[in-house]
Amino acid sequence: MLEKNPIEFSLNYPEILDLFRQYIAPKRSESAAFLIWYLENYLRLDQLDAIDSVCDQSGDKGIDGIYLNDDANTIEIYQSKLYQKVDTTVGDKTLREFSGTLSQFRSKAAIDKLVEAAGNAQVARLIKQLNLQQCIEDYDVIGYFVCNAELDINGKSYIEATDNIRFIGAANLAESYISEKRNIPQASPSEFDIVGYETSEYKVDGDHLAIIAPVKAKELVELEGISNQSIFAYNVRGPLGRTKVNKDIALTISETDKHKLFPLFHNGITIVAENVTRTEQAIEIGNYFIVNGCQSINALFHNKRHLTDDLRILTKFIKAEPHSELSAIITRFSNNQNGVKARDFKSNDPIQIRLQNEIRQLYGSFFHFEIKRGENSLGKELISNEVAGQYLMAFDLKIPWATHRKYQVFEDKHSDLFGRPTVNAHKIILCHLLAQEIDKAKDKIKNQLFARYILTEFFILYVLRLIFEQDEGGKDVIDNPRKYVLDIKDRNRVKVAVQKVLSEVITDIDGEIDQLEEDFDYRGKLRDEKWCKELAHEIAGTHKKLVDRQRLESFAQLYQSAI
Repeated sequence: MLEKNPIEFSLNYPEILDLFRQYIAPKRSESAAFLIWYLENYLRLDQLDAIDSVCDQSGDKGIDGIYLNDDANTIEIYQSKLYQKVDTTVGDKTLREFSGTLSQFRSKAAIDKLVEAAGNAQVARLIKQLNLQQCIEDYDVIGYFVCNAELDINGKSYIEATDNIRFIGAANLAESYISEKRNIPQASPSEFDIVGYETSEYKVDGDHLAIIAPVKAKELVELEGISNQSIFAYNVRGPLGRTKVNKDIALTISETDKHKLFPLFHNGITIVAENVTRTEQAIEIGNYFIVNGCQSINALFHNKRHLTDDLRILTKFIKAEPHSELSAIITRFSNNQNGVKARDFKSNDPIQIRLQNEIRQLYGSFFHFEIKRGENSLGKELISNEVAGQYLMAFDLKIPWATHRKYQVFEDKHSDLFGRPTVNAHKIILCHLLAQEIDKAKDKIKNQLFARYILTEFFILYVLRLIFEQDEGGKDVIDNPRKYVLDIKDRNRVKVAVQKVLSEVITDIDGEIDQLEEDFDYRGKLRDEKWCKELAHEIAGTHKKLVDRQRLESFAQLYQSAI
């Protein structure tokens, strides 16, 4: 058995709240904030996707979250509960009620009825956004009950008798949590059936050998340490989540008629083990780690229900000390074909290199411009070129409603964003400083769901751009950012001036939001070009009128007074 290691956080109430305080807000229940944390940390969703998958307002018909899992061809319906008593258990009554909630997704007609009954509630908007009515015939509906308690005997019996509800309790959360602070456990020996299959052996010396064999995927997914990822301790990457490659693997796994073909188009996995022995019937390993194939094993593990005896994986078992230099070399060279993102392709682009060199030369004592994932910032304040691209999308291109499409930063909009003479180190630093002040100021927005939504920051950055454009001092900041950010004293003056401008902007935002329905669709609004333009121009126009009437100081005046 795996050696049990203490988790680094408490799942007891109220200590558990410390895990997701950034998501706790008025009008959002603690359970909803808990579910966002779960989706981000266990499903590995992007923070934006995690928030978008949760129904965090009233009238949502017992549904706390929905996720369309294309990997497993499932519609995942979530309900989350935070229990305040340590000894609380979950019985069959709660699960039966959840089963009733799931019945609202039994057919297209049932979903249509749910949408009609929910009206303008978030669950209705989410169902429409995901187009669940069109998916219901091809996808299974699975319910996930996520909580910080455990099942009682009745609850266990109910779960065992149903095939459409998964229970995620405290023990599962603790076991599946990934942390770099975990000790590497010792796994018990495992055995793989090779009866009827040829294997290949390469012997290096008395202490080192390699055996290649097609082994059952069913046996691979039973290896200890997959659920908490400890088996991948020596892999150069962890699971990358729901990538295109992983979706393709999941799709192939679901097509049982292709299982025998799997070794023909899959590169296989590599396991380094301290002990490797082979007989005519089996291969046995002890003290082992998977050093290549993390994505595939995770895809197989999460799609266990589709596995058959026909699905075998070409597996290379290498006998070597897992902690040795040889093991490190094996790991490094067996992972030299890692998948790359569009951002990675641009890491050697002259435009990005120029920006990095310029920032290092001019601002190297304070900031590091990251153009390659995993770069060492050497303790400097890190500015990711991906986030910088979103800043430029909002501030320069003035399209904040498109900033959720991050992939565009390094694809079709890369040249528009970065490939312009005005985009230099000073512009990047300026946008970074403005975003920092926005991040501080938005906490004062009354509607905290709107305030804490990721796209809100880019929307307010757009508002600042419009305000700057109608102010002579602001225009100078846009055209000559060097004057305002190169010297640390000037940067501090910009911060002081921007804080005062943002104070008025926040007041106007509160005024506009107060006129909307209490549960207005802030997520949809911030993606709506027409809404964003109208509100931003109205705020900027109001600001200009007050400046013209000398009821407010212009940016130039605020900056001078800061001096």
